[in-house]
Amino acid sequence: MIEPRPLVALIHAVPTAHRIAEEAFTREFPQATVWNVLDDRLLDDARDAGGLTVALRRRMLRLIGHVMDSGARALLLTCSSYGEVVDTARSLWDVPVLKSDEAMFQAALAGPYRRIAVVASTPPAVPAAVAQLEALVPSVRPDRPLDIVTALSEEAGTSDGAEAARHLAAALRAAGGADADAVLLAQYSLTPARDALAGLLGVPVLDGAGAAARELRGLLIPDGPPASPAPAVAP
Repeated sequence: MIEPRPLVALIHAVPTAHRIAEEAFTREFPQATVWNVLDDRLLDDARDAGGLTVALRRRMLRLIGHVMDSGARALLLTCSSYGEVVDTARSLWDVPVLKSDEAMFQAALAGPYRRIAVVASTPPAVPAAVAQLEALVPSVRPDRPLDIVTALSEEAGTSDGAEAARHLAAALRAAGGADADAVLLAQYSLTPARDALAGLLGVPVLDGAGAAARELRGLLIPDGPPASPAPAVAP
């Protein structure tokens, strides 16, 4: 039986992801009952340790176990730094468990886009996103060519939506990516710039939280009414 309001847990490592992810679920998957779980030391402790230690992986798995034992029907891990723990979680629990940007990458690769741009405001986000995107190519689009262009604008990380969009657009043009067919936001914190960036570039701009919400909605309520259109695009 399909639950009318399935419980979806969101585990966050930064407070801003809480708001952005919840807004995405309100827009794309309003039927879900959203449960936010925040451990705001996860990123700092990983940085201090120089990466994910055995203890930090166990800590994340304890958080995942907590929401699963409490009845979560699906989980989105919004922190990309802990994405590798998802593989372990999938072997332990038989419910959908998503990495932060996994659904966005899959949607982009499955789409008609030949040249995809990845934009970010923090340097580590760029190689991490590209590595995840390239890792999915063999399974999602093995027979179609893909060109990836990246752009970084640290100014976008300290700006509001419209101003951040201008910084990202300028960085993308400077990187030679103005002709990209689609743009992927490598961080949840850039989601407020999505619509303005689409307007400036005239191409679809995809965000991780929205894509994850749509993916989980399709898995948990496959016969429900359609959600809003996936990408933001200029008129």
